[in-house]
Amino acid sequence: MNNSLSRVKLRFAGLEIEFTDRDRGIHQVLEFAEKSTWYPIVVFGPEGCGKTSWLKQSVEVLRKLGFDTIYIDPMHRDFITYTDVWDVARRFAEAAAEAVDVAGVKLATLAIDSVKELLSRWRKRRIAVLVDDVFQAIGLDKASIYVKSLLNLIEYPPQDYEKIVVVAATSEGISRWEIGRHRWALLRPMWNMSRKGFEELYEKLPNPKPPVEEVWRLVGGNPDALRRLYQAGWNTDSVTAELAKSKRLTKDFVRKWGQHLRNVVDDPDNLWEEIPEELVNELTARNLIVYDMYDRDPWFWIDEPPPERDLEIGVGRYVAWQTPLHREAVKKALKR
Repeated sequence: MNNSLSRVKLRFAGLEIEFTDRDRGIHQVLEFAEKSTWYPIVVFGPEGCGKTSWLKQSVEVLRKLGFDTIYIDPMHRDFITYTDVWDVARRFAEAAAEAVDVAGVKLATLAIDSVKELLSRWRKRRIAVLVDDVFQAIGLDKASIYVKSLLNLIEYPPQDYEKIVVVAATSEGISRWEIGRHRWALLRPMWNMSRKGFEELYEKLPNPKPPVEEVWRLVGGNPDALRRLYQAGWNTDSVTAELAKSKRLTKDFVRKWGQHLRNVVDDPDNLWEEIPEELVNELTARNLIVYDMYDRDPWFWIDEPPPERDLEIGVGRYVAWQTPLHREAVKKALKR
């Protein structure tokens, strides 16, 4: 990352740490700022891979470049606003204070309405709107319409702008296909942290801790998986049991799909062969896998792409487990 750009402070496993790694991802934000985004950029990837951290660092980058910047995370009623229009910030605070069941939708709607208002002001502006996990808040059935509304900000603004950056992030595998049915956005995957960046993050955790090689084989660079392991006292069994429960890897599920699951735990690319589409959809909807991986050409990816194939951490050429722990959770369910 450019040394002139300050790193945001983030909470991680009870610690306050500086934003780590993602140098190429931040350079891409600088490119967005220079050229504008001609379509909304919809970033998808494994749960906990660091999309939110990247968005929050992007807020700081865009602020420094003179953008009126709006960031929202409707699911957590979180927002950041940098603008000289005080009333905009006030309305976000009011929306976030609403009841849980309405605040998310209000924040999602307000993000678009506020950009329209800023663009209606008398001077040309640099505008950035970054929305995090918005599709989970508004419902998958409304995802495409919301993306179309973001595209309309770019193509049909109330008044002209100097520059505009529009980015949305999602962890939901199914939303990728829903949004991809239309040509209203550029879909860009983000993967877990690189080995180098992961080791930087690992070193910030206090001792005692397992060797970094052992932890890498368990989390494959996923920051949230690292946090879960650390908070569980490095007890892998506890983390995989919790994952198996949260992903609904029930006896009925295993009984129905057991033989197919045994064929893919060691090599996820077996899902690319003659596997029932229903199982692929189930694993995708439960955020266990990423299916139909993009070509590893960096042009397609936000930040660094994953390796072409690395079965040690569950990455195939066409299909990947979101983390090795997700694979281990399935293995645990198969043994019950």
